[in-house]
Amino acid sequence: MDYKVEIAKLIKLDGVSFDEILPLVVTAKDTALADFAFPCFKFAKALRKSPVIIANEVLENIKKPDFVESIESVNGYVNFKLSKLNFVKGVVDKALSLGENFGNSIEGNGKTICIDYSSINIAKPFHMGHLSSTVIGASLYKIYKKLGYNVVGINHLGDWGTQFGKLIVAFKMWGDKEDINNRGINALLEIYVKFHKEAESNPELNDQARNWFKKIEDGDSDAMQLFTWFKEVTLRDVKKIYERLDVQFDSYNGESFYNDKMQPVLDELEAKGLTKISNGATIVEFDESEDMPPCLLRRSDGATLYATRDMAAAFYRKNTYDFYKSLYVVAYQQNLHFKQLFKVVEMMGYEWAKDMIHVPFGMVSLEGGKLSTREGNMVFLEDVLDTAKAKALQIINEKNPDLDNKDDVAEMVGTGAVIFGTLVGSRIKDISFSYDKVLNFEGETGPYVQYTFARCCSLLSKIDESGQVDYSNLTSADSYELIKLIDKYPEIIADSAAKYEPSIVTRYIYSLACAFNKFYLEQNISNSNEGDKAARLAVVRIVKDIIKNGMSLLGIKCPTKM
Repeated sequence: MDYKVEIAKLIKLDGVSFDEILPLVVTAKDTALADFAFPCFKFAKALRKSPVIIANEVLENIKKPDFVESIESVNGYVNFKLSKLNFVKGVVDKALSLGENFGNSIEGNGKTICIDYSSINIAKPFHMGHLSSTVIGASLYKIYKKLGYNVVGINHLGDWGTQFGKLIVAFKMWGDKEDINNRGINALLEIYVKFHKEAESNPELNDQARNWFKKIEDGDSDAMQLFTWFKEVTLRDVKKIYERLDVQFDSYNGESFYNDKMQPVLDELEAKGLTKISNGATIVEFDESEDMPPCLLRRSDGATLYATRDMAAAFYRKNTYDFYKSLYVVAYQQNLHFKQLFKVVEMMGYEWAKDMIHVPFGMVSLEGGKLSTREGNMVFLEDVLDTAKAKALQIINEKNPDLDNKDDVAEMVGTGAVIFGTLVGSRIKDISFSYDKVLNFEGETGPYVQYTFARCCSLLSKIDESGQVDYSNLTSADSYELIKLIDKYPEIIADSAAKYEPSIVTRYIYSLACAFNKFYLEQNISNSNEGDKAARLAVVRIVKDIIKNGMSLLGIKCPTKM
């Protein structure tokens, strides 16, 4: 039962529709006084009555249903207190019957959402700077899937530009094909860094690089063979990391894919009189009220830019997928770029411009250090995951040295800690990443939640779940608060999707783990009578399923033993 909906149906106000009432029904702040509340202040002006009088009139017109224990008018609010027994039975039965499908929805049926995330650069390492885009985008991908949407995950590869000419020059001067095939991106990075160092004293190398990139543009067979090989080597390596992070993509169409798709967009812009030539460059100017500099689409030398390719990509995605929404999970430094992009599409007369959404996020630093420079000072994400795994294994050896499959568990805990630590805070906030913090088994961390899951699994494996559930044993204060939290799970998922904010799910799962551990400490599950035991084990199973499912929405696996 959706209690908000059912309560909204009870409320009758002259001239006020159900759709206006429903959003105003809120979870009460003080749960000791009420479970839900309906504030009447919004209607005071229209009805020419005080909120107190309106609340009293609403109360008088309500026939109390069985699922409500009491209804009161208090200072302009109508407070609803649910029948604990009715509520508990409804939530527990529903959650048990649905299992890991609890929280699923059909709201997205028939709608497609495109999500552009990760967007790594070919022939460059997968470093810490890509972490946020990758795990935020991947989590949104899973959340929207759970809500019934058709989701298209897009890795908009950085696979175009003069850097490929530089890499070809570097390979022909210092590269070893066998070494690159064996060591992959690390070997490519070494020769790329060497190119920049050598080019400082030998500027002619940059001319050679531009010439080789021109050959790529012209389709030269030698240049294209190397270009394609660099892509294959890069994707081979990064897909291993994506697998560890439980990240999937449906498309790897990157910048090069749109080489033949930009001109039609530029032609349309010109035909609609939206472009202007400024010092030989093609630009789109905005109204002064927009407070934005012109959008540069083509340089004076004819070269296209990110904006040009993103324009072409936007039209391709709309024509190919007919998206309901198109999300770009890209750092906040690109706010202006996307504001310009969306405005240009709007100026072209396309209403779907409003359906393109920039999902920005803050920066990540590793314990205060810088992440990358072109001199090669990079923090590889693979190294971060390996270090987290090693530290997790050390903790496991200290806490449970006889644990089976310690290496697998350490991988789950270490990688999960990195993901959880990235997603637990609001995405827009900068993150200072610390191994000690994210691997803490006592804090707001992935290991704490994973340990709670393992505790649930242990209880269920040791205690017989048979027996008739006595729901009255779940109406005590700690039990009731936990079940109210369980009931919120579907709402949490929907809210996370609506706000493009995986941290809402992350913090919820942590709160659920905390509430469960309090419940576990206050309830003597193993020594309970039959009715108590069956009821409490039902709650254990539900919490186990929600933690497993919720963590999977973040891309985190949970070991059954720790």
